[in-house]
Order: sequence, then structure tokens, then C-alpha cells
Amino acid sequence: MSHRTNTRTGVGIVRRYPFDLAAVSIGALLAYAVVMRFGSDSSLRLFVTFPLALFFPGYAGVSVLFPADKRAAQETATATTAAARPRGIDAVERAGLAFVLSLAAVPVVAIALPFTEWGLTTTSIAAALTVVTVVTAQLGAIRRLRVPDGERFSVSPIAGLERLRGDDTGGATVSSIVLVLAIGTAVSALFVGFLFPVSAGGFTELALYSENEDGEMVAGQLPSEVATGESVPFVLSIENQEGERQDYTVVAQQQIVSDGEVVERTELRQLEVSVGDGATETGRQSVTPTAEPGETVRIAVLLYHGEPPADPTVDNAAEETHFWVSVTGG
Repeated sequence: MSHRTNTRTGVGIVRRYPFDLAAVSIGALLAYAVVMRFGSDSSLRLFVTFPLALFFPGYAGVSVLFPADKRAAQETATATTAAARPRGIDAVERAGLAFVLSLAAVPVVAIALPFTEWGLTTTSIAAALTVVTVVTAQLGAIRRLRVPDGERFSVSPIAGLERLRGDDTGGATVSSIVLVLAIGTAVSALFVGFLFPVSAGGFTELALYSENEDGEMVAGQLPSEVATGESVPFVLSIENQEGERQDYTVVAQQQIVSDGEVVERTELRQLEVSVGDGATETGRQSVTPTAEPGETVRIAVLLYHGEPPADPTVDNAAEETHFWVSVTGG
């Protein structure tokens, strides 16, 4: 008998679970899955970031603060002990406050993430907002289920329309809806500058350094002369700010330049590098020029996303850097 009672109790809790908070939690999880699955140039990824950043966290927070529905004017006037009943707000006010609280929550997340091991990336922001939304929504559900049935806020579109038709304050309700839409539009415009750069793609930075006697990386001090058969050492640095892990191919190429035009290319080495989002990979490398003594050549380092083309050049590389070196005899 106890097992049957527990089963019925569990089913009852599931049936009483707030539909709107379940939708917000599932929506946040789906948005995070889309961010993880699709690349930074995906329009779907941009679409789901708007509710994840502008609405879901705030709505979950409002549910914790206001678990009860708004009392009608007649109930408020005849209530003998106002403090004995929980205060509530209606759906329109909840939507407006959801935008405002989301606007307050996102900057806090953006400020806190750089101090964590995950850093400030598109993925970490989406993950943090999803965790905040889901956890807060569960707290809101607990708070709401503790409110008596007659006073608990619930989402019912049909009942809302009937209440709007039969309410003498319908004009005020419409004005409130317009105000919420205006707030949502203003907040959305504020976040466009934050969301569009992420969805439109970031950048990759390629750099070459040398090491001084203390082992520190310094720029602009690569050797300008090497003997025949001698290698040129350097430190290769690749910074990935593309919004997701990238697989690169680096091609080191000797170029003979005449009158500003490359007349001969010789591939010296090729390297495959995988760099996580927001990370910088550095490593010691070296190339050995094959030019004749007395020649000055350009050593070009070309970076490609994925596989390089059959004929790598400066023009078709995603990123390029180079240095000049003269080959001496002996």
C-alpha cells in the first residue's frame, strides 16, 4: 500500500508541476544544446541566444520572488489580513520583470566567468545561463507549489483571454502589454551588440616570437642571418577566439621574391594544431632555409582552417606572418 501511495504522490507532483517553469527549463537546455552543436555562423544559434540571455533567467527569478497570482480588486478590498496571503503579480508584470532581471543577471555572469577556469567564451556563457535558469526555476516551482491552489499563479492562455474580455480594466491591461513589448525591444537592442559578434564569428591570431636568455618570448628579434644548412628557431603562437574549438594547419614556406612578386615557393614544413575556444597554443618550432649562400628569402608562415589548398599562398591563407633571412656561406 505504501508503494502505491508514493507512486500516486509522485504522479501528483508531476501533474502539479508548473507548466511555464518546465517550459523555461527545457527551453534553456535546448538553447544550450544548439549553442554546443552549431557553429558561430549559424542563424539558429543566434536565434536561441536571445531567449536564453533576455528572458529565461529573469522569468525563473520572478517565479521565486512572486509564487502567487495577483489578487483581484474585490479580493484586495475585502481582505482582512493582507499579510496572511502571499502577494503576487499577473502574467504581464512577470514578463516585464523577466526582461529586467535578465538584464541584471547576464552582466553578473559575464563578470564572474573570467575568474573561473572556463573563462569568458560563448559556450561558458550559455552554460552558466542555463544552470542559473534551471536551478532558479526549480526553486520557483517549490515556492509556487507551497502556495494554496486558489492563490497559486498558473499559466492558462484561455483563462487569460476570458479574463481580458470580461475585465473593465482591459484598456490598462493592453497598455501594460505594450509597455512589456517596448521593454523587451529595448533590452533586445541592447544585447544585439553582444550577441551579433559572437554569432558572426570571432578571430584567430597568429604570431611568431623568439626566446631571450631568460626563456621569455619577445617579438621582432628573429635571426636575420643563418649559415647554410642552419635552422631558424622561433616560437609559434596561435590564439583562437572563434567561439569553438578549431583545427588548424600551419604551412612554413620559403619564398623567393623579385620586384615584389613571389617567383619561387618551397614548403619547409607543415604542422597540424588543434586549439580550444578562447585558448592560445604556443610551441617551439624551426625551419631550415634551402636557399643558396648569398640569397635573402622570405619565410612565410601560413595558417589555414582545416586542410590547406594544393597551392598555399599568402592570398589564400586565413592568417599570415613572415620574416626575412639571409643565407650565408659555411
